Amino acid sequence: MAVVATGFFDGVHPGHRLVIDTLLSEARARGEQSVVVTFWPHPRAVLQSGADSLRYLCSRSERYELLRSLGVDRVETVTFSQQFAAMSAEQYIDMLRCNYGCTELVLGYDTRFGREQTGPSGIAELARSMGLDARIVPPVILSGSEESPLPISSSRIRAALEAGDVVLAAKLLGRPYRLHGVVVAGDKIGRTIGFPTANMKLYEPLMAIPRNGVYKTSVILNGAQRSEESIFYTGLTNIGVRPTVSDRQVLTIETHILDFDEMIYGLDISLEFHERIRDERRFGSLSELQAQLQADATLIRNSL
Repeated sequence: MAVVATGFFDGVHPGHRLVIDTLLSEARARGEQSVVVTFWPHPRAVLQSGADSLRYLCSRSERYELLRSLGVDRVETVTFSQQFAAMSAEQYIDMLRCNYGCTELVLGYDTRFGREQTGPSGIAELARSMGLDARIVPPVILSGSEESPLPISSSRIRAALEAGDVVLAAKLLGRPYRLHGVVVAGDKIGRTIGFPTANMKLYEPLMAIPRNGVYKTSVILNGAQRSEESIFYTGLTNIGVRPTVSDRQVLTIETHILDFDEMIYGLDISLEFHERIRDERRFGSLSELQAQLQADATLIRNSL
């Protein structure tokens, strides 16, 4: 028997974590397993409603690790397909009962599922009519936002990133926003002006990328998650099309790691975003770019 929470949980932000905390406490009180049933890919990728603008706040593997780190007994991922989308809310609840032994559903305030897109009150009423208990978890409001008391949500986090406001994104997430990928070879122009960069290729190409610009970041090598064993460095990260050195409109994510000069091609790299320093812009020469990068690095050093 199990208490079940279900949803996409993109980013595993504080609103999601309150759902998980409630799941854990309910499961302990009942002496049952705590189970999260999530799905992949995102419904928009299957239903094609806004699929062109779909962006994730964490990859499938990162989401799994984040959920497991909260103490959940099991995280089960269901493939989201056209057939899955065609299920009614009643059929979905019955699937949770039959496949996972669900005795109680823990629902976020904005949970919707089934082809009818039934909301939490309707789901709870339906679950109870089928002999299951149900509990609806209230939204989490960002501390200090009483004048604009909007719930924390994945869409608000994406909007903050699109605006380049990584400070707000971190407040909403409860941690710095992170990108994870592999270091690939670039054109090595940065090295010629004393600012070698690690160029990142994302493991999940549909990750939400902060607005083009220059950022203060933390850099973790060979580890997707920060831990006590992690070695992390301070980075100066540029997101954009590098207009000073290239006419190609190709988005790049490149980081100059302060006080570091090692060959790291092929290594895992994670970036945690702390502050947006300035816009990306075109400089008249490489020497002007070099002078600005020196000023950026000095600004970052002074903030440590």
